[in-house]
Amino acid sequence: MKILPNIPMALTLLKDVRHYKKYAKLIDAARARGDFEEERRLILECTSTFGKLILDQVGCDLHVQGRENIPDKGPIVIMANHQSYADIPVCFAVFDKFQFGFIAKQYLAKMPLCGPWMPRIRSVFIENDDPREALKAINKGIEYIEDGFSMAICPEGTRSKGPEMGPFMRGAVKLATKPKVPIVPVSINGTYRMFEETGIVTPTRIGVIVHEPIETEGLTRQEERGLGTRIEQIIKDGVEKLVAEEQASA
Repeated sequence: MKILPNIPMALTLLKDVRHYKKYAKLIDAARARGDFEEERRLILECTSTFGKLILDQVGCDLHVQGRENIPDKGPIVIMANHQSYADIPVCFAVFDKFQFGFIAKQYLAKMPLCGPWMPRIRSVFIENDDPREALKAINKGIEYIEDGFSMAICPEGTRSKGPEMGPFMRGAVKLATKPKVPIVPVSINGTYRMFEETGIVTPTRIGVIVHEPIETEGLTRQEERGLGTRIEQIIKDGVEKLVAEEQASA
């Protein structure tokens, strides 16, 4: 990462985080008294505003297709490809009807901005290299879903840093199939140019396709076994569509 060119944006982000610290006590208080509805409302207000603010401050041009496919309420599981750190604020900006947390890689717990906030918004850290710990993380996410909280997961498990997707972890679908909630596949393209391509925070065009929800209730065993492959193909086709549209408009 190139430090000096990123200092202005880092200072802006620190200012934003201080602004949203006002939600911390409110969210913690709602959770302590078991008021999940109020907790979800506060998390949504915090994250959706924060996501849109980040993209606006960077100067990104966000294009979203399929907004009509976003359910009016959760719980659901959002499954998206993973090009960049910026996928997180993009999802927060797009899915602004209900709260959701992320299944996130463990190293994010050590990041100054993300670490303290991810658990507060009902996110779960996962260690992909340890199957037993990964299963524990998925089960924790399922507990949140059963309490009415939505979750998001990037089944690639790591950033692709470009349009070419990595292989999906098939076990990710258990996050939705066990509690029997819908999966909303999401294709994202262009976020890698916001940081990963140059190491400098850069305004860019970002394309998103929200695909039709896939019900997990009533699936046969064969359908459930093939669900991961099905979702991977949907997302991959969407990314390819976004790339083609961007090239055609260039």
